[in-house]
Amino acid sequence: MTGPFPTVALVGNPNAGKSSLFNALTGARQKIANYPGVTVERKAGHASFADGRPLALVDLPGSYSLTPSSPDEAVTRDVVLGRQAGETRPDALIVVVDAANLDNHLCFALELIALGLPTVIALNMVDLAERDGLTLDPDRLARELGVPVVPTVAVRRRGIAELLAALDAAVQAGRAQGEPQPPAAAPSDAALHQRARALARAAILAETPVRRWTQRIDAIILHPVAGFLILLALMFVMFQAVYAWSEAPIGWIEDGIAALQGAVTTALPDGFVRGLIVEGLLAGVGAVVVFLPQILILFLFILLLEASGYMTRAAFLMDGLMAKVGLSGRGFIPLLSSFACAVPGIMATRSISDEKDRLTTILIAPLMTCSARLPVYTLIIGVFIPNRGVAGTPIGMQGLVLFGLYVAGIVGALVVAFVLRRTVVRGNAAGFMMEMPRYQWPRLRDVAIGLWQRAWIFLRRAGTIIAMTTVVLWLLLTFPQAPADSDMRQVDYSIAGRIASGLEVAVRPIGFNHDIALALIPAMAAREVAVSAMATANAIDADDDEEAVAQSLGERLQGRWSLATALAFLAWFVFAPQCISTIAITRRETNGWKWPLFMVGYLFALAYAAAGITYWTAVAFGLG
Repeated sequence: MTGPFPTVALVGNPNAGKSSLFNALTGARQKIANYPGVTVERKAGHASFADGRPLALVDLPGSYSLTPSSPDEAVTRDVVLGRQAGETRPDALIVVVDAANLDNHLCFALELIALGLPTVIALNMVDLAERDGLTLDPDRLARELGVPVVPTVAVRRRGIAELLAALDAAVQAGRAQGEPQPPAAAPSDAALHQRARALARAAILAETPVRRWTQRIDAIILHPVAGFLILLALMFVMFQAVYAWSEAPIGWIEDGIAALQGAVTTALPDGFVRGLIVEGLLAGVGAVVVFLPQILILFLFILLLEASGYMTRAAFLMDGLMAKVGLSGRGFIPLLSSFACAVPGIMATRSISDEKDRLTTILIAPLMTCSARLPVYTLIIGVFIPNRGVAGTPIGMQGLVLFGLYVAGIVGALVVAFVLRRTVVRGNAAGFMMEMPRYQWPRLRDVAIGLWQRAWIFLRRAGTIIAMTTVVLWLLLTFPQAPADSDMRQVDYSIAGRIASGLEVAVRPIGFNHDIALALIPAMAAREVAVSAMATANAIDADDDEEAVAQSLGERLQGRWSLATALAFLAWFVFAPQCISTIAITRRETNGWKWPLFMVGYLFALAYAAAGITYWTAVAFGLG
């Protein structure tokens, strides 16, 4: 024992329920900090044995092996070996294993037991294993391993008293035997896996057909050809639903915003305040808020796939493809997170051990089609793409185009990764271990909470960044006022209009017009601001044109844009880094401006080229 009371480390694979067990043991008596010199989180707390004697608990980062492949795993190894600066070697270990995944989790447990420290195995989530038809023999497993094995259900505090009693006995026995003596030579990975599988088979008393069905389903879902086709089909259905299910709620929101605009117009006299509210806030923010149903439908599918256990299997399917372009499968989850927003996606790259692999993932994360692009996509697709089936089939053309835009972002990211890994960020893909969760029905409450959180994030963004940017843009579009005898529209005469006229010179070769030039600059704050910018300009422009008052934003765009211009605008947004937050988080994660500036430069170059190629190809086919 190294202190006045023993220090015990909780160790285990990710997803074993280790954090839940730590919370069950410590309650509110815990502190969170970082280990000295690294960004890895340190969680420590206190618990008590049955007689009131205290013990210190440290929750170590989830690991698969004592051979680290990430900073988190390096910290876990260094702590259990007593090498971590400022951290004493633990007096005992609680190794948390998932009862339903013994053959995977026991590999790491065998490595830890071989260190010679007093060890207790927490056979966690036994209730879920039993629910899935798996009956285990903890006593047989304890005899085979040579250490105590205690069944637990951490989230319900089952087995906590028995675990503490076994830990107390192990600590006392460790104190009596003195300094632990690990074996001279560690077994090979193959030997560990073979031993773990043998132990798992020996510990199983009974197994129901449910688990066998899971294996059969996985044989299809994870098949390199059939599985990939299923993944594409699910994505296709998802994007069809984004349009098919959202039409009615979008109409309700549009009617509500129109009613608000009418009420404000009736209540307030014509002037600055009414213009700010009606043409600025309600027209600009309202043009973005109407797309909330489509965003929620998209996230409904994502949450259902995550909760069912399918998303991890999708990561496994994508691992082979990502390896071909020089990326590790570890990068799939950060890239998947970037479909919601690139900011958390870039932050999630901290779990990638290889620095070049991590940097490449950061640089391509903005190419994933985040939810901020959806208002732009759905506005332009809804206006310019016919709402009919493809070649007489039930497959909607609008959903097909949206699906194509998402695929274009993914393909673009893979191509860029392939080029980067062979030029500025040379390196090979690193392997990684992946654990398949069990299939389960999604809990409606959890899905509802997830949707509410996404809705709140979107509405908060609409009420802050988008509202502020829209107000600033309205002011720039309103002043200076065009003279009564001027032939120029107010939108062209204003400060914003003059800036847009200058930018239009640079973007005219790729088919962009004054409307797009006006929308691009404020859209740097957030991509969806492009929609609110066009809506605000349209509201102000309508005051100068009596025929335009009754027209919607979509009707105005349809009359002023060609199909070639609309397609070029969509191509631009597939690649353009129109988001200050993404640039800022890239600077923080890469510790400088070199890589953020490189990212912005190559993305704008790709966007300009893609828009130009799309425009002139469309013109060549007579769509200009």
